[in-house]
Amino acid sequence: MQYIDGKLFKEMLLSGMNNLGNHSSQIDALNVFPVPDGDTGTNMFLTVSNGVNAALEDPSDSVGEIAKTLSRGLLMGARGNSGVITSQIFRGFYQAIKDLDQIDAAQLAHALVNGSRVAYKAVMRPVEGTILTVIREAADYTYAYTMSEEVTDCTKVMARMVKEAEESLDTTPQLLPVLAEVGVVDSGGKGLLVILEGFLSAMEGKVIAREGEANPVEAAQTKVEGGEQEYGFCTEFILHLSDHGIRNFSEDSFKKELATIGNSIVCVQDDDLVKVHVHTLEPQTAIKMGKRQGRFMKLKIENMQDQHDNILEKEEEYHEIKKEPHKKYGIITVAAGEGIKNMFKELRADVVIGGGQTMNPSTEDFVSAIQKLNCDHIFILPNNSNIILAAQQAQSVMEDQDIHVIPSKTIPQGLCACIMFNPDVDVTTNLDEMENALSQVKSGEVTYAVRDTTYEGMEIKKGQYMGMFGKAIVACQNDCMQASKELLSKMLDEDSELVTIIYGEDATKEMAEELGAFVEENSDAEVEINNGEQPVYSFILGVE
Repeated sequence: MQYIDGKLFKEMLLSGMNNLGNHSSQIDALNVFPVPDGDTGTNMFLTVSNGVNAALEDPSDSVGEIAKTLSRGLLMGARGNSGVITSQIFRGFYQAIKDLDQIDAAQLAHALVNGSRVAYKAVMRPVEGTILTVIREAADYTYAYTMSEEVTDCTKVMARMVKEAEESLDTTPQLLPVLAEVGVVDSGGKGLLVILEGFLSAMEGKVIAREGEANPVEAAQTKVEGGEQEYGFCTEFILHLSDHGIRNFSEDSFKKELATIGNSIVCVQDDDLVKVHVHTLEPQTAIKMGKRQGRFMKLKIENMQDQHDNILEKEEEYHEIKKEPHKKYGIITVAAGEGIKNMFKELRADVVIGGGQTMNPSTEDFVSAIQKLNCDHIFILPNNSNIILAAQQAQSVMEDQDIHVIPSKTIPQGLCACIMFNPDVDVTTNLDEMENALSQVKSGEVTYAVRDTTYEGMEIKKGQYMGMFGKAIVACQNDCMQASKELLSKMLDEDSELVTIIYGEDATKEMAEELGAFVEENSDAEVEINNGEQPVYSFILGVE
């Protein structure tokens, strides 16, 4: 194959997206920490879906134009660090071919290298043994092979890229000891590999179909050709499985059931949690299907038809009505759990984006939040290390506004930063005070293990409760309270003055009060208890 034209490029994108979707739960399971929030595969799939679906609808036959639409879609849909890095890889790919209607083998190899370079530049402190290593090594070795062997067949270039990516992925545990200890390869690198495998399959004449969806290739082609379609409702929910659901739930069976009423299906199970996304004309039927399996922890239904049918005049009218009154400062933060959201609102947060551990917000979520505000200066608190890049990407998109991303990595850090915000001082003073606050609080979390593993010599069994102090697992017990007290013992010292206990939806006020009594017995610190209603984490702890 001497050239890749627009038609083949779209088939490659569709095949890569579908292959990623088919492997998303497997990629989620590669999470180093055995906690029920491993979402690399889901983040990457939602990111890639946003870009690829936009590219498939682009009427152009030019590879450069299609890649431009892809890049923009990925940028706005990027979720989590892996999603942002993926968007940057294809941003660099686009930059290398933006003026080309079709690409040859050498141009393909060069575009892959440029994708690697742009992705590295997007990360302040690149870590080897991650998706960055896989794209760099695979692209560099493929380019050297293409040039030295004077390869003119694009399929051979992609086959070499897949081979080099496989070999690079296999070496990631040698570069990141924690991967070797847990016995996994890098999840982001695995996601990239399955995308490339999907590309190669399409180039070899077989577009990979999405498992559990009826005729996905035909549906995508209908979109490309501009045929009429029913957009329906984007239905998303997170289920906490009942005992019956835990015993009987099957991802494959549930996907097939959802496929009878919709498409664009994502269904990922993490022990007793299930994340579901489906486009359907029958959202209530999807909800009934979910109800049979357990209770809803999160539910969102959006009318996509309305999104497409609103004329510009109505859209402008809507934004004019919703626009906040002008003021000097605005704060955007991220939180899961109605209680925690209310805590941030009480501390002057203007917009609290739903999400965090179980579902990372996208760049577009941040952009939408920014557009709601009418402020001279905006502070963004991501409250999760896996969300910072998406927030920074939104900052670059909205470059005409004065936006500052304060790199809070935990809920306690975000709350402390909000406390230090002062609407009566200048931007520089606020930034200094809020950023300094991040280092003044210790953060801890209690959750349960979703699999057996070993981490830093600690044997962890599925179902046990883990206490995490920052990025370290410091306690592992069969009992939640025992693990929580052990964690607090590691966090408390003679300088501790205030302990904030935020209990989640699977904990009780009585349990929180028992922890508060433990703190008072073992330190001079004051205790503050809040009902966060957060999923996944029984307790979120802050020690100042």
